[in-house]
Amino acid sequence: MLELTTLIDGNREKRPLTDGVWLIGRGDMCRIQLDFPDVSERHAMITVRGGQATIEDLRSANGTYVNGEEIDGPVVLDGLKVVQIGSSMLRVSNDEEHDVAEAESIQEESPAYEPEAQAPRQEEEPESKPDPMRELRRNVQEQIQRELLNRMDMKRLTLDGVDREGLEATAREKIRQIIDEVVSKGRLPEGIDAVRLEEDVFNEAMRLGPLEELLADDSVSEIMVNGPTKVYVERHGKLQLSDCQFTDDASVLAVIERIVAPLGRRIDESQPYVDARLPDGSRVNAIIAPLALSGPTITIRKFSKKALTPQDFIKFGTWTHNAAEFMKLCVLLRKNIIVAGGTGSGKTTLLNLLSGFIPHSERIVTVEDAAELRLQQPHVVRLEARPPNIEGKGAVTIRDLVKNCLRMRPDRIIVGECRGGEALDMLQAMNTGHDGSLTTVHANSPRDVISRLETMVLMSGMELPSKAIREQIASAVDIVIHESRLSDGSRKVVAISEVTGLEGSQIVMQELFAFNQTGVGANGKVLGEFKPTGAIPTWYDQLAGRGIKCDPRMFDPSFQGDVNVEAMR
Repeated sequence: MLELTTLIDGNREKRPLTDGVWLIGRGDMCRIQLDFPDVSERHAMITVRGGQATIEDLRSANGTYVNGEEIDGPVVLDGLKVVQIGSSMLRVSNDEEHDVAEAESIQEESPAYEPEAQAPRQEEEPESKPDPMRELRRNVQEQIQRELLNRMDMKRLTLDGVDREGLEATAREKIRQIIDEVVSKGRLPEGIDAVRLEEDVFNEAMRLGPLEELLADDSVSEIMVNGPTKVYVERHGKLQLSDCQFTDDASVLAVIERIVAPLGRRIDESQPYVDARLPDGSRVNAIIAPLALSGPTITIRKFSKKALTPQDFIKFGTWTHNAAEFMKLCVLLRKNIIVAGGTGSGKTTLLNLLSGFIPHSERIVTVEDAAELRLQQPHVVRLEARPPNIEGKGAVTIRDLVKNCLRMRPDRIIVGECRGGEALDMLQAMNTGHDGSLTTVHANSPRDVISRLETMVLMSGMELPSKAIREQIASAVDIVIHESRLSDGSRKVVAISEVTGLEGSQIVMQELFAFNQTGVGANGKVLGEFKPTGAIPTWYDQLAGRGIKCDPRMFDPSFQGDVNVEAMR
């Protein structure tokens, strides 16, 4: 059994060294803690395997010395070699009779090393002690990444016209070569899988690093990076702290750059936040220093890899068959629809679903801040807003695009989200022959949608009286769907309401379908029923004249069957 003897301020301590990895430093994750200002958080690492111990410096600020000489690679330790870290002395031996006095004599014979004292860094107290094996994997990964940068001449490859696929193929080949060399020399620590290491290094160098694994996990619906060491995910509506970690702030910033650069967007101190999207349509928001105090922060709202269908919503309990048929009816009748709800309630997903009811013969123009909608129709024109350039010029807003799309002969206009003055232009479009338009609004209830629209119209800068704004809203909006994320994490349509008109200065609405919560189950699952209220749409009598057959029992709360909307031949 190997034994480690330490000499600190004249105090001698012995401990057995078992096979495995022993991190040395000031950090809480270290098994050998040396709490001194001149010792780094992760200073050095001793690897014990088969009765042999090897020490390696982990890029510490003040270096690791063996017999008075600074080491720059792994060094095998025996009873005659003394390790000096700061003002501490360590020796690994098989012979229990050896004494640290010998180490002291070796120290006297060796060139003295006096590290420059550094002020201790203020560190946040971790919630739990990190896994030493994870720290080891990270360190090995960093070394291979540095070697990859030395071997790949990215500038030359770019000038030679090598495309991204070629760069990725070259990078993967170089990474494999480096890892093969490490393995052949026996320098890959035990417990680290070479195949997994290759994938991690490749993702860090060419893709989105640790996020790739989370993006590939279908159970993850949202990813929240709060600095390099705290990455949270949402699974089934619940937040969890993941095992994913970045090396440092620079790694997070590199991932942000890889996301925004292909879109022609930027993020720096003058523009420290940005909205973007991933190739699969997932929404990304990033914010960095000086605004983000806890480190670069990324929020990714993932979208399902497969387009959800009305049957999927029924299976998830989001709505019922009859509610889905009613919304299909509203889209076919070219009713103007607003999807409302809070953040993360599923508004964009529902908007995508509703757009699937639009006939393929119609021309659709979509307007978004960051393009997220994925429509299946063949005739779709997608418009995306543009932020200002580095000089603060060249911005194209949602409102500019809504005005422009009116000249593009659209049959339907879909605005990803109304959050400002574009609400006025959207209402005017709905009132000037562009029936069947759809958009989303942040609101807490169908009634709140009306007041939110009023506020956004006023944000356009037009000094309109309140009554005129409400007349525009009552004339333009036909249906409001309100979706909510409940306490158990499930997302449900909680109300479908019809705007019936204006009485005096008040907009009148009636609920057609509503979710009634009856309690909470033993596992925290929300219990309740989504069913019709008994109210019938004011335009129901027009269906026969439009060639559509719809059983009125769809709106009967006591009816238990399913009703289908059919076109009469």
